[in-house]
Formats: sequence, structure tokens, C-alpha cells
Amino acid sequence: MSRSNVREAALDVLLKVEKNQAYSHLLLNQTMNSHRITGKDAGLFTEIVYGTIQRQKTIDYFLSPFVKKPLAKLDGWVHLLLRMTVYQTVYLDRVPERAAFHEAVQIAKKRGHKGIAGMVNGVLRSLQREGLPSFDDISDPIKRIAVEYSHPEWLVARWAEQFGQEKAARICRANLEHPEQTARVNLTKSSVENAAEMMREEGLEVSAGGLVPEALTVSQGAIARSRAFQDGAVSIQDESSMLVARALGAGEGETVLDACAAPGGKSSHIAETMNNRGKIESLDIHQHKVQLIEEQKNRLGLTIIHPRVLDARKAGGVFAEDTFDKILVDAPCSGLGVIKRKPDLKWSKKEEDISRLGEIQLDILKSVWPLLKPGGTLVYSTCTVDKEENSRVSSEFYAHTDNAVKDAEMKNRLPEKLRDRCQDGAELALFPDDYGTDGFYIHSFRKKES
Repeated sequence: MSRSNVREAALDVLLKVEKNQAYSHLLLNQTMNSHRITGKDAGLFTEIVYGTIQRQKTIDYFLSPFVKKPLAKLDGWVHLLLRMTVYQTVYLDRVPERAAFHEAVQIAKKRGHKGIAGMVNGVLRSLQREGLPSFDDISDPIKRIAVEYSHPEWLVARWAEQFGQEKAARICRANLEHPEQTARVNLTKSSVENAAEMMREEGLEVSAGGLVPEALTVSQGAIARSRAFQDGAVSIQDESSMLVARALGAGEGETVLDACAAPGGKSSHIAETMNNRGKIESLDIHQHKVQLIEEQKNRLGLTIIHPRVLDARKAGGVFAEDTFDKILVDAPCSGLGVIKRKPDLKWSKKEEDISRLGEIQLDILKSVWPLLKPGGTLVYSTCTVDKEENSRVSSEFYAHTDNAVKDAEMKNRLPEKLRDRCQDGAELALFPDDYGTDGFYIHSFRKKES
């Protein structure tokens, strides 16, 4: 496929994301399959799409002085064409500036007319000639962080209030980094050493993970295409997410509820830590997502997982009180800890979404708590860093639940290097700038014996 067609396909995806609030990762896969984009072209295509979305606020700051009218007044496809071309020339060393400019002008001619092509060429040449505007010209510190690290101002202001400006800037900067690929070894099928060797034999570059013993970092190659993945020896999961099963600490023969289980990564990890002995009820509200759990358990050969379609808030109508030894509530959340993997999240989420999701999380916790045995453990986790979804929900839950206490033993179930980070031994917040993982929150509650 020609590089011109790759860029046109990238522009099509960007338009769909912008117009329809479609998820970029789903569109990427669909477009690569339908256009048969493979090899190096697939790498460039993915880089242009994700990078343009990730850096769009910064790129608009670079473009604004060179466009005669407000960027919002441009035709959508023209604005996105300029964005993706600037992304290539500023952030991709291997893309020659001349080639990127030429392809942009050709696409503009094809989709518009000579006048639009001339405007696109003029804007790009002016930016090339005069250089990028300086962030030092932005006096407001929140706005400067938002522009320099390409995040919505409301989100930067929110994190600055919660964590301080310096930490907010570090989180935003970390969100621009390329995420690591990590694999979790299925210890019921393979050792870490054997799984790593299996992947190396297929040409993947593999090293030990940084936090979790069963984790492998893959710096080159596609985990999902490897024989190790297809045979169920490994799963794709970030190390921060792997910590959840360890925090829960389910043992062989126990009965576990995974209240919000799809797509099944944590259910399967819990089953692996239980050596596939016991029972896990894995719930999700959507049938098609429950099917994903089924596919995971079958690929991994895990027989103790029982997926079912059920809203966790209605679980009390299906299961008796005091049924489960352990409960996991990996709650639906804003996903603001995984922005480096899903850059469109930061542009599609609204501030009011956070409050709404916090209420849903609290409702789920209250609904499943009676199902936990006295002395049992409930772990609440999210893939966000926002306090309104995390520590505020935990505090509210304690305030409404007399028989819930902090499970100070949680820290002893986590890797040693994280234990000092656990507040009261029961609560862990990880940020993207801490260990290169996703942002994540884990809190363990224990039910009083009487």
C-alpha cells in the first residue's frame, strides 16, 4: 500500500473519531483489515492516528498563528489533515518533511480543490519557515501545562487541585509516552521462563516485568499473534492491572465474585492464582462482553470461571448473603489512568461524567457487600487516578457501612517495592509517572466477623 493511501486512511479514521466519538482502537483494527495495511505501513498508520489524537491540543497551538481564521471554522477534514501533517513533521523523525507536505497537498487537491491545497501548503510552509511558537508565551500555568502536554484545561486544573501543579504536569507528560506491552504468564500452563523463551523463539523481544513476578515486558513484536498467546500460556495485561488479583489474595477452593468482570483479564488472573481450583462467578451487564470472558477462559484452559449476564447492582437477587469468600469490584470508571493507551478518552470525557461514575461505583459496592462472608475481603479497583472516583468513593462506602474495616494485610500481598506506598496498608494509588504503568487505584476492605 502506498504511503499516500496510508495517510488517507489515517485521515478517514481521525474524521470518524472526531465526528462520531468512535473509539480509535476499534477503527484502527477495522481499517487495517479492510485496507490490508500491514508491516511498516501498519506502524506508520497507527502512529499517525494515535499521535495526532494524543497531541492535538499542542498541534493546534502550533497551527493557530499561521491560519487566518479560527481553526474551528476550518472544514473538519482540512483541520485534521493539517494536524496529522504537523504531527508527522514535529514528532516523527523517520518521516521526511518534504514527503509529508507533498502528501498533504495531494490529499487536499483530491478531497477539495486547488484553493484548499494552496492554503494547506501555505500554512505548512509558514510554520516550517517561522518555527514553532514557544510555550513560554503562555502565562497561565494551568493553560501552559494543558497546551504543552495536550490535555483538556479542566482536567489539568482538576489534577492540579488534587495533587499539585507539579504532579499534574508529570501525569500529563507520562500520558504522552508510548505504553509498554506487557504479558501475564498463565502459571497453570507455563513457567515465566518457558513462556519468555517461547516468545523469543518467534522473534519477540522479551524481558522481566518491573513489578509483578508473572509479568513479562515485550519491547518488540505482537503478543496477540504469538503462539504463547494463542496456546493460552500468556495474556495481555498491564502490570498495574495484575496487582488487583494479588491484592485480592484468593486461595485454592474459595468462592469468588468478580462483579464487573469483562473482558475477563482479572477473572482469569484470579483463577490462575487459585491454581484453577474453586469457583469464580464473573458478571457483566452486556451479553457480548460476557462472551469475551468465555473466550478468555477457554483460551487459557480455566474451568472455574462461570460468566453470566447480570448487573452487579442486582446480584443480591441471584446470590444469597454471605456466599463469597472474596469479591472484586473492578468498577466502571472514567479510564483516566489509561490515556496513553486510549488518547481519545481525554477529549471525549466530561467533568460531569466523573461524578456520575463515582455514584455508580458506590452503588455497586453497597449492592454486593452483603454477599461477602464475615471475615471476607472485597477489593475495589479502577483504572483512573481521579480522587472523586477513588478515595472519595472509598470514604463514602466506609461512612455507610458499619461492618467494613480497612484490610491492612493487603500491602503484604503486593510486591515489596509497593508496600510503603499503601496508605494504612489497604489503599494503593499508582500514577502513570510512577513506574511506567497505567494509572490505577486499589482499596481492600474486610468485613468484620461480627
